[in-house]
Amino acid sequence: MRSRYSYLVFLLACVFIFSSEAQQISDVDIDRIKRSTVFIMQVSSENLSVTCVGTGILVRYDGLIATNAHHVVQSERCPGDTLIIALSVDNDEPSVPRYRASIIQANVGLDLALLQITQQFDGRIIERDSLQALPFVELADSDLVEIDETITVIGYPDFGNSPVTEVRGTISAFIGEPSGGDRSWLKIRTSDASILPGTMSGGGAFDREGRLVGLMTSAPTPPDPDSGNCTTVEDTNADGFINSLDRCIPIGDFISVLRPSDVIRPLLRSASLGLTLELLTSPRFQVSGESSTPEITNLFFSPSVVNGQPTTVLQRVPAGAESLYLFFDYSGMTPETVYEVRVTIDGLPNQTFSLPPVRWSGGTSGLWYIGSGNQTRPNGRYEYRVFVDGLLAATASVVVGGPAEDAPQFSNITFGLLDEQGNLTGSGYVLPTGNIARASFIHRNLEPGTVWTQIWSLDGRPIPEARISAPWQDTGDINTETIPLQAVGGLLPGRYRLELYIDDFLSALGEFIVAGSQAGPLARVFSNVEFRQADSPLSDPTVSPARTYPDGVNTLYIYFDWEQIAPGTLWTLEWAVDGTVFYRQTSPWNAVETGEDFTMRLSAPGGLPDGTYTVSLLINDILLASEEVTVGIGQLPIDRFAQAQGIQLRGQIVDAETGLGIEGATFLLISEDYSVADFTWRRDQLYALAITDRNGRFEIDRPLQFDSPYSVLIEVEGYLPIAADGYEITAETLAEIGGSPIEMLIPLVRD
Repeated sequence: MRSRYSYLVFLLACVFIFSSEAQQISDVDIDRIKRSTVFIMQVSSENLSVTCVGTGILVRYDGLIATNAHHVVQSERCPGDTLIIALSVDNDEPSVPRYRASIIQANVGLDLALLQITQQFDGRIIERDSLQALPFVELADSDLVEIDETITVIGYPDFGNSPVTEVRGTISAFIGEPSGGDRSWLKIRTSDASILPGTMSGGGAFDREGRLVGLMTSAPTPPDPDSGNCTTVEDTNADGFINSLDRCIPIGDFISVLRPSDVIRPLLRSASLGLTLELLTSPRFQVSGESSTPEITNLFFSPSVVNGQPTTVLQRVPAGAESLYLFFDYSGMTPETVYEVRVTIDGLPNQTFSLPPVRWSGGTSGLWYIGSGNQTRPNGRYEYRVFVDGLLAATASVVVGGPAEDAPQFSNITFGLLDEQGNLTGSGYVLPTGNIARASFIHRNLEPGTVWTQIWSLDGRPIPEARISAPWQDTGDINTETIPLQAVGGLLPGRYRLELYIDDFLSALGEFIVAGSQAGPLARVFSNVEFRQADSPLSDPTVSPARTYPDGVNTLYIYFDWEQIAPGTLWTLEWAVDGTVFYRQTSPWNAVETGEDFTMRLSAPGGLPDGTYTVSLLINDILLASEEVTVGIGQLPIDRFAQAQGIQLRGQIVDAETGLGIEGATFLLISEDYSVADFTWRRDQLYALAITDRNGRFEIDRPLQFDSPYSVLIEVEGYLPIAADGYEITAETLAEIGGSPIEMLIPLVRD
């Protein structure tokens, strides 16, 4: 059998010893991931006192960091104005401050932010291209994660006094919300909960391939020294003591949820391409309720969700149920609001179905749900308690157990208009103004004469003339019924709701939006989408619109017209390039009801990358308008450096006589287009660079490719340099030495 160690002659200049290491390499390259994990300190620029702390993950080679928004975005809780980034020099020791960073993307509601390293710790400016040797991790497809899958949780457990920490865990449940569908949150269960509070927020959870599954997230209520959710770590009042008189730094609650990587991906996409989107149309209205006290009302349960709507309302859940969702109305909420759902079963806390304190990611008012499917629930009495900013806001309970009952029931409400043949047509959830809306729903097990009630409302206010209560007429055991809503003068723009009751118990609920004018069976809400070029964000756009622009265009202005959208209506703006979404935001409409030339600006400092850009406009997740524009060749260039996986190269540089590691040695890999003789220390010539630590160890953090020739230069004062061209790795060589990562032992001779 071949030895796991191999020796390759490197151009007769020296011998490099390659090895897959005697120890077993784990599925996750923990060492690389730990060095991709950074400690973040938000500080005050006046005296560099720490105001907030957290963990972050390097997600690109050029210094992009994914983290939580709540410990980097300036706020009352975190008033600092400077972000310090500390990296692990030795994974067994605390991190060391190395850089400063700026926020380039942030979504406070989703509690996600992307930082860009911009300066050395001492304030010297760093060009983004010079950071191409930083370690980083790739994002996993979080839709492929399964219950009970093993993950590795990595982050900083305290205020920078300990090294980065790892702990194994499993995915225990998925929690669905309108903010991200059935996988808005990934619940985790770890073997050691004691390391999870505080600065672990913003840390990562990784799959077996070392890819980022999600970011750990916590959002405590305002810091209270008596509650334990903050602590003092430095003498902020300069009285010579560290005590309760000093600033209390928020540390968060215990973490048991992740924001999945698929929610992070759009932010990363836009940041990596340098894209900035700005909405230029000035707001005309402050949405009602923005400054009011948060309120949770009208709680009920549903077995499933369709297009954000409950299918039916449950009074009792049969044994073996795999799906359950709590619905409620909300108002007065903001992205700064913290909400929490605590679930008990027969009085005992249940962490699987609970949601710890997190930021509010919905609108100001509307209908919300939280729950999960495909997970069997044990029998018992379930109590859901909803907390807002640390205070109990509402409770609801339901019993799970017993056989399924053939109780009277309404379900599956959809909305539309009647065509000439009397069939219901339209999108189902967005209807045009001025028509008779009709609701279709399924009924089961209703006995003739059973009293049922329909209640229609507009923007939360009942429509008196549309309330009807009557005995049920026999139309069959299971069938579809259609009922109309006809308002005097036609339906006005706004959010409509239909509630169906059986004997005074709510049985079904559905909502739809009325907006725009009728265009066949659909509503025409957005129209005339146009693209116009500008030389810079400050330049005037060209007069003539176009759908194709040459490469190098710096800025595009985008315009569209709109009709009859009530202020406060939730609408969604989505942007994609080459089919991959890089921006998606749902927000209340705050312009006038009808208008022209809603304006936004898409720009990039170095010019928009070649690609096909698509803008989509939606309401209630119904696509109402979409247009494309191409830049350059209409396809993004391949970024061969964007992959964190590949052939990893690391090793140790030692003194040839003593065998001791040499600190500060420089290991350079020169791009395949240049030889050592051509190398003049230009950035475009450098493929990767590493400097050995105090033990002589190094790692090349950019993966090497098969059959690509690299030039190598190794230098350190007091030793003869090594310089060679034509170093490449073949699949056969990699198989012979035991696979990636490749371990090199490089002896240097004193000069």
